[in-house]
Amino acid sequence: MKNKNWLGPLLLSLSASIWGGMFVVVKIVVNYIPPVELVWLRYLIAIVILSFVSWLKKEEWVINRSDLGLIFLIGLIGNTISIVTQETGTWLSNAQTGAVVTSATPTFMILFAWWLLKEKLTKVKLLSVTMATVGVFCIVGIHLNGQHVFWGVLSLIVAALTWALMSVLIKLLSGNYSTLQVTIMSTLVAIICLSPVMVINRHVFVHINFLNPIIITCLLYLGAISTALAFVMWNHGLHLVSAGNSGLFFLLQPIVGTLLGWLFLHEELTWGFLIGGFLIITSVWVAIRFED
Repeated sequence: MKNKNWLGPLLLSLSASIWGGMFVVVKIVVNYIPPVELVWLRYLIAIVILSFVSWLKKEEWVINRSDLGLIFLIGLIGNTISIVTQETGTWLSNAQTGAVVTSATPTFMILFAWWLLKEKLTKVKLLSVTMATVGVFCIVGIHLNGQHVFWGVLSLIVAALTWALMSVLIKLLSGNYSTLQVTIMSTLVAIICLSPVMVINRHVFVHINFLNPIIITCLLYLGAISTALAFVMWNHGLHLVSAGNSGLFFLLQPIVGTLLGWLFLHEELTWGFLIGGFLIITSVWVAIRFED
Protein backbone atom coordinates (compact mmCIF):
# COMPACT_ATOMS: atom_id res chain seq x y z
CA MET A 1 0.00 0.00 0.00
CA LYS A 2 1.10 3.56 -0.55
CA ASN A 3 2.18 5.54 2.49
CA LYS A 4 -0.90 7.77 2.43
CA ASN A 5 -3.07 4.68 2.74
CA TRP A 6 -1.59 3.92 6.16
CA LEU A 7 -3.68 6.66 7.78
CA GLY A 8 -6.76 4.43 8.03
CA PRO A 9 -4.91 1.46 9.56
CA LEU A 10 -3.06 3.81 11.93
CA LEU A 11 -6.28 5.41 13.21
CA LEU A 12 -7.98 2.04 13.63
CA SER A 13 -4.94 0.62 15.45
CA LEU A 14 -4.75 3.56 17.87
CA SER A 15 -8.48 3.32 18.58
CA ALA A 16 -8.29 -0.41 19.29
CA SER A 17 -5.30 0.11 21.58
CA ILE A 18 -7.13 2.81 23.53
CA TRP A 19 -10.12 0.49 23.92
CA GLY A 20 -7.80 -2.26 25.11
CA GLY A 21 -6.84 -0.01 28.01
CA MET A 22 -10.50 0.84 28.52
CA PHE A 23 -11.28 -2.67 29.78
CA VAL A 24 -8.86 -2.20 32.66
CA VAL A 25 -10.22 1.26 33.47
CA VAL A 26 -13.81 -0.03 33.42
CA LYS A 27 -12.89 -2.94 35.67
CA ILE A 28 -11.52 -0.45 38.20
CA VAL A 29 -14.23 2.22 38.08
CA VAL A 30 -17.28 -0.11 38.12
CA ASN A 31 -16.42 -0.67 41.76
CA TYR A 32 -17.56 2.93 42.28
CA ILE A 33 -20.08 3.57 39.47
CA PRO A 34 -22.58 1.01 38.04
CA PRO A 35 -22.18 0.20 34.29
CA VAL A 36 -25.21 2.07 32.87
CA GLU A 37 -24.52 5.21 34.90
CA LEU A 38 -20.86 4.96 33.88
CA VAL A 39 -21.75 4.88 30.18
CA TRP A 40 -24.00 7.93 30.58
CA LEU A 41 -21.30 9.90 32.40
CA ARG A 42 -18.60 9.07 29.84
CA TYR A 43 -20.90 10.20 27.03
CA LEU A 44 -21.77 13.39 28.88
CA ILE A 45 -18.08 14.24 29.11
CA ALA A 46 -17.50 13.24 25.49
CA ILE A 47 -20.38 15.29 24.06
CA VAL A 48 -19.10 18.44 25.77
CA ILE A 49 -15.60 17.94 24.35
CA LEU A 50 -16.78 16.95 20.87
CA SER A 51 -19.24 19.84 20.60
CA PHE A 52 -16.54 22.30 21.67
CA VAL A 53 -14.14 20.95 19.03
CA SER A 54 -16.87 21.16 16.36
CA TRP A 55 -17.54 24.77 17.38
CA LEU A 56 -13.84 25.62 17.17
CA LYS A 57 -13.68 24.11 13.69
CA LYS A 58 -16.78 26.13 12.70
CA GLU A 59 -18.36 23.09 11.09
CA GLU A 60 -21.52 23.57 9.06
CA TRP A 61 -24.35 21.30 10.16
CA VAL A 62 -26.77 20.15 7.47
CA ILE A 63 -28.67 16.99 8.45
CA ASN A 64 -30.69 15.15 5.81
CA ARG A 65 -34.03 13.88 7.07
CA SER A 66 -33.47 10.66 5.15
CA ASP A 67 -30.42 9.96 7.34
CA LEU A 68 -32.15 10.45 10.71
CA GLY A 69 -33.30 6.85 11.00
CA LEU A 70 -29.83 5.51 10.24
CA ILE A 71 -28.21 7.98 12.65
CA PHE A 72 -30.59 6.84 15.39
CA LEU A 73 -29.79 3.17 14.70
CA ILE A 74 -26.04 3.86 14.85
CA GLY A 75 -26.41 5.62 18.20
CA LEU A 76 -28.81 3.02 19.64
CA ILE A 77 -27.00 -0.10 18.45
CA GLY A 78 -23.37 1.00 18.76
CA ASN A 79 -23.16 3.76 21.33
CA THR A 80 -25.92 2.52 23.62
CA ILE A 81 -26.52 -1.24 23.51
CA SER A 82 -22.95 -2.22 22.58
CA ILE A 83 -21.18 -0.07 25.17
CA VAL A 84 -23.62 -0.88 28.01
CA THR A 85 -23.34 -4.64 27.38
CA GLN A 86 -19.56 -4.32 27.00
CA GLU A 87 -19.10 -2.61 30.36
CA THR A 88 -21.60 -4.91 32.04
CA GLY A 89 -19.81 -7.94 30.64
CA THR A 90 -16.42 -6.66 31.78
CA TRP A 91 -17.87 -5.99 35.24
CA LEU A 92 -19.22 -9.56 35.50
CA SER A 93 -16.07 -11.21 34.14
CA ASN A 94 -12.63 -9.60 33.86
CA ALA A 95 -10.59 -7.36 31.58
CA GLN A 96 -9.00 -10.22 29.64
CA THR A 97 -12.29 -11.98 28.98
CA GLY A 98 -13.80 -8.68 27.90
CA ALA A 99 -11.02 -8.14 25.42
CA VAL A 100 -11.10 -11.65 23.95
CA VAL A 101 -14.88 -12.03 23.57
CA THR A 102 -15.41 -8.64 21.95
CA SER A 103 -12.65 -9.59 19.53
CA ALA A 104 -15.32 -11.61 17.72
CA THR A 105 -16.23 -8.21 16.22
CA PRO A 106 -14.12 -8.62 13.02
CA THR A 107 -15.89 -11.86 12.12
CA PHE A 108 -19.27 -10.20 12.56
CA MET A 109 -18.10 -7.16 10.57
CA ILE A 110 -17.06 -9.30 7.62
CA LEU A 111 -20.46 -11.01 7.62
CA PHE A 112 -22.39 -7.74 7.93
CA ALA A 113 -20.23 -6.13 5.22
CA TRP A 114 -20.96 -9.09 2.93
CA TRP A 115 -24.68 -8.86 3.69
CA LEU A 116 -25.26 -5.08 3.75
CA LEU A 117 -22.42 -3.67 1.64
CA LYS A 118 -22.00 -6.60 -0.75
CA GLU A 119 -18.26 -6.81 0.01
CA LYS A 120 -16.65 -10.02 -1.21
CA LEU A 121 -15.69 -12.77 1.24
CA THR A 122 -12.14 -13.08 -0.10
CA LYS A 123 -9.65 -15.74 0.93
CA VAL A 124 -7.38 -13.03 2.35
CA LYS A 125 -10.11 -11.73 4.67
CA LEU A 126 -11.05 -15.21 5.85
CA LEU A 127 -7.39 -16.13 6.38
CA SER A 128 -6.72 -12.93 8.34
CA VAL A 129 -9.72 -13.40 10.62
CA THR A 130 -8.82 -17.06 11.22
CA MET A 131 -5.23 -16.18 12.15
CA ALA A 132 -6.33 -13.36 14.42
CA THR A 133 -8.99 -15.45 16.14
CA VAL A 134 -6.50 -18.23 16.86
CA GLY A 135 -4.13 -15.56 18.16
CA VAL A 136 -6.75 -14.20 20.54
CA PHE A 137 -7.39 -17.61 22.04
CA CYS A 138 -3.65 -18.18 22.39
CA ILE A 139 -3.44 -14.98 24.44
CA VAL A 140 -6.20 -15.44 26.97
CA GLY A 141 -8.33 -18.43 26.00
CA ILE A 142 -11.87 -18.76 27.32
CA HIS A 143 -12.50 -18.48 31.06
CA LEU A 144 -16.02 -19.44 32.11
CA ASN A 145 -15.40 -20.13 35.78
CA GLY A 146 -17.07 -17.84 38.29
CA GLN A 147 -20.58 -17.11 39.51
CA HIS A 148 -21.48 -14.40 36.99
CA VAL A 149 -18.95 -15.00 34.21
CA PHE A 150 -21.40 -16.81 31.93
CA TRP A 151 -23.71 -13.80 31.88
CA GLY A 152 -20.68 -11.57 31.45
CA VAL A 153 -19.55 -13.50 28.37
CA LEU A 154 -23.09 -13.43 26.98
CA SER A 155 -23.19 -9.64 27.41
CA LEU A 156 -19.82 -9.33 25.71
CA ILE A 157 -21.00 -11.37 22.71
CA VAL A 158 -23.94 -8.98 22.32
CA ALA A 159 -21.46 -6.09 22.56
CA ALA A 160 -19.30 -7.55 19.77
CA LEU A 161 -22.30 -8.24 17.54
CA THR A 162 -23.83 -4.76 17.93
CA TRP A 163 -20.50 -2.92 17.54
CA ALA A 164 -19.84 -4.78 14.29
CA LEU A 165 -23.27 -3.89 12.97
CA MET A 166 -22.81 -0.23 13.94
CA SER A 167 -19.42 -0.06 12.21
CA VAL A 168 -20.97 -1.32 8.97
CA LEU A 169 -24.04 0.94 9.24
CA ILE A 170 -21.73 3.98 9.37
CA LYS A 171 -20.65 3.06 5.84
CA LEU A 172 -24.25 3.51 4.68
CA LEU A 173 -24.44 7.15 5.82
CA SER A 174 -24.29 9.79 3.10
CA GLY A 175 -21.00 11.60 2.81
CA ASN A 176 -22.45 14.90 4.02
CA TYR A 177 -21.08 14.58 7.55
CA SER A 178 -17.63 14.74 9.06
CA THR A 179 -16.53 11.91 11.33
CA LEU A 180 -16.74 14.39 14.21
CA GLN A 181 -20.38 15.12 13.40
CA VAL A 182 -21.25 11.42 13.12
CA THR A 183 -19.67 10.82 16.53
CA ILE A 184 -21.52 13.76 18.10
CA MET A 185 -24.89 12.66 16.72
CA SER A 186 -24.51 9.02 17.74
CA THR A 187 -23.28 10.05 21.20
CA LEU A 188 -26.28 12.37 21.62
CA VAL A 189 -28.62 9.50 20.72
CA ALA A 190 -27.01 7.36 23.43
CA ILE A 191 -27.40 10.12 26.04
CA ILE A 192 -31.09 10.53 25.16
CA CYS A 193 -31.69 6.77 25.29
CA LEU A 194 -29.99 6.38 28.67
CA SER A 195 -31.37 9.53 30.34
CA PRO A 196 -34.68 7.93 31.48
CA VAL A 197 -32.64 5.30 33.35
CA MET A 198 -30.61 8.08 34.94
CA VAL A 199 -33.78 9.78 36.17
CA ILE A 200 -35.03 6.55 37.71
CA ASN A 201 -31.64 5.77 39.30
CA ARG A 202 -30.71 9.34 40.21
CA HIS A 203 -30.14 8.29 43.83
CA VAL A 204 -27.03 6.40 42.66
CA PHE A 205 -25.18 9.66 42.01
CA VAL A 206 -25.56 10.71 45.65
CA HIS A 207 -23.21 7.90 46.66
CA ILE A 208 -20.51 8.66 44.08
CA ASN A 209 -17.52 10.63 45.33
CA PHE A 210 -16.68 12.71 42.27
CA LEU A 211 -13.66 14.17 44.09
CA ASN A 212 -12.01 10.75 44.27
CA PRO A 213 -8.86 10.92 42.06
CA ILE A 214 -9.46 7.37 40.81
CA ILE A 215 -12.99 8.22 39.66
CA ILE A 216 -11.87 11.51 38.09
CA THR A 217 -9.01 9.86 36.18
CA CYS A 218 -11.16 6.95 34.97
CA LEU A 219 -14.01 9.21 33.83
CA LEU A 220 -11.61 11.47 31.93
CA TYR A 221 -10.03 8.48 30.23
CA LEU A 222 -13.39 6.97 29.31
CA GLY A 223 -15.01 10.25 28.27
CA ALA A 224 -12.20 12.24 26.66
CA ILE A 225 -9.84 9.57 25.32
CA SER A 226 -11.81 6.34 24.93
CA THR A 227 -14.99 8.01 23.65
CA ALA A 228 -14.31 11.48 22.21
CA LEU A 229 -10.89 10.78 20.69
CA ALA A 230 -11.07 7.07 19.89
CA PHE A 231 -14.58 7.18 18.44
CA VAL A 232 -13.62 9.97 16.03
CA MET A 233 -10.48 8.12 14.97
CA TRP A 234 -12.38 4.85 14.52
CA ASN A 235 -15.18 6.44 12.52
CA HIS A 236 -12.68 8.22 10.27
CA GLY A 237 -10.64 5.04 9.83
CA LEU A 238 -13.79 3.17 8.75
CA HIS A 239 -14.04 5.47 5.73
CA LEU A 240 -10.46 4.72 4.70
CA VAL A 241 -10.45 0.93 5.08
CA SER A 242 -12.98 -1.62 3.83
CA ALA A 243 -15.54 -2.74 6.42
CA GLY A 244 -14.33 -6.34 6.31
CA ASN A 245 -10.67 -5.49 6.84
CA SER A 246 -11.22 -2.63 9.30
CA GLY A 247 -12.62 -5.05 11.86
CA LEU A 248 -9.28 -6.85 12.02
CA PHE A 249 -7.68 -3.86 13.73
CA PHE A 250 -10.12 -4.36 16.58
CA LEU A 251 -8.11 -7.45 17.42
CA LEU A 252 -5.20 -5.33 18.63
CA GLN A 253 -7.18 -4.56 21.77
CA PRO A 254 -6.64 -7.98 23.43
CA ILE A 255 -2.87 -7.36 23.33
CA VAL A 256 -3.20 -4.03 25.12
CA GLY A 257 -6.01 -5.24 27.40
CA THR A 258 -4.08 -8.34 28.45
CA LEU A 259 -0.82 -6.46 29.10
CA LEU A 260 -2.53 -3.77 31.16
CA GLY A 261 -4.69 -6.34 32.97
CA TRP A 262 -1.50 -8.17 33.95
CA LEU A 263 0.28 -4.97 34.92
CA PHE A 264 -2.45 -3.22 36.93
CA LEU A 265 -4.98 -5.92 37.88
CA HIS A 266 -2.53 -8.82 38.36
CA GLU A 267 -4.42 -10.98 35.88
CA GLU A 268 -2.50 -14.00 34.61
CA LEU A 269 -0.24 -13.54 31.57
CA THR A 270 0.11 -16.88 29.77
CA TRP A 271 2.92 -18.25 27.66
CA GLY A 272 0.64 -18.04 24.64
CA PHE A 273 0.66 -14.25 24.72
CA LEU A 274 3.69 -13.87 22.44
CA ILE A 275 2.36 -16.43 19.95
CA GLY A 276 -1.09 -14.90 19.99
CA GLY A 277 0.23 -11.37 19.66
CA PHE A 278 2.36 -12.42 16.69
CA LEU A 279 -0.62 -14.02 14.96
CA ILE A 280 -2.83 -10.97 15.51
CA ILE A 281 -0.24 -8.51 14.23
CA THR A 282 0.51 -10.78 11.27
CA SER A 283 -3.20 -11.04 10.43
CA VAL A 284 -3.49 -7.25 10.34
CA TRP A 285 -0.38 -7.03 8.14
CA VAL A 286 -1.82 -9.62 5.74
CA ALA A 287 -5.09 -7.66 5.50
CA ILE A 288 -3.22 -4.43 4.71
CA ARG A 289 -0.62 -5.93 2.38
CA PHE A 290 -3.02 -7.94 0.25
CA GLU A 291 -6.11 -5.73 0.49
CA ASP A 292 -8.04 -5.87 -2.78
